[in-house]
Amino acid sequence: MTLHVDTPAPPRPGPRRPVGHRGTERSRGFARFDLRATPYFLVSPYFLLFAIFGVFPLGYTFWVSLHEWELAGDKTLVGFDNYIELITDGAFWNAVVNTLGMFAMSTIPQLALALVLANALNKRIRGRLFFRLGVLLPLITSVVAVAVVFTQLYGRDYGMINWFLSLFDVDAINWQNQKWSAWVAISTMIDWRWTGYNAIILLAAMQTIPKDLYEAAAIDGATARRQFWQITIPMLRPTIIFTVFISTIGGLTLFTEPVMFDGNPTMAGGTTGQYQTVAMFIVKEAFRDFDFGYAAAAAWLLFVLILIGTLINYSFTRRIGGSK
Repeated sequence: MTLHVDTPAPPRPGPRRPVGHRGTERSRGFARFDLRATPYFLVSPYFLLFAIFGVFPLGYTFWVSLHEWELAGDKTLVGFDNYIELITDGAFWNAVVNTLGMFAMSTIPQLALALVLANALNKRIRGRLFFRLGVLLPLITSVVAVAVVFTQLYGRDYGMINWFLSLFDVDAINWQNQKWSAWVAISTMIDWRWTGYNAIILLAAMQTIPKDLYEAAAIDGATARRQFWQITIPMLRPTIIFTVFISTIGGLTLFTEPVMFDGNPTMAGGTTGQYQTVAMFIVKEAFRDFDFGYAAAAAWLLFVLILIGTLINYSFTRRIGGSK
């Protein structure tokens, strides 16, 4: 009788590791790390510069605002006394009213004109490239030169604006003497300089709107005006929000135009401060009266004012196109 003993089958050889397997795993690990870390490395210079030139000055300005800080004197911690005094300062609120008034008089017509101009430049017209380049000419002109020219245009005795008004038997206006006239003069400077800039941004956004939408709307019988309100405006909503934000920041930090219009280095903004802006008020307090703590508190309140203005504008513009 023969015994048959079942012997276990020999184990199958496992997959052979390629030569340099550890090196391959290490290179894969470096590749994964590179994929995750490279984007942060590439954007880090911006955040580093923003921290140095943005966050640190902001924090240091707040620290200065808590002190009675003079250029060559003692630096005494006074807490929020500068803010309390500033809130009850009539000169500061006069500057706030002037800033908001000129901001409203310049920004609203500016953005409306930019939208109309961009829509016109988006049409098929002769010399379209020439006109598109032409609207950028005010932007490359020095703001000081613009202010000097407009100051001459609004001159009381020999200004072209008063000469034109005299043709309709309107008496000569001293544009610097009254609040409303100074606001008008400064607002026209701002509009002339920045309308073309906003128009080019809106025009670039219009170029990205698919032409199929307009063709389909035309087939359905929509007029050009209805296409503008029902297609162009809703599709431009993000760009309109951007231009509103930029215009809000620029309008509330208005400085060069009223300073050049005044022609007086005291930053008074006229004999009674009729067109003194918050930025001019800050410079006057810091570099004429040498009260850096008070000026820093005004700068922080201007920062808060810009935030409030931006949020209000955002809540309004985000509704364009039916957004809730």
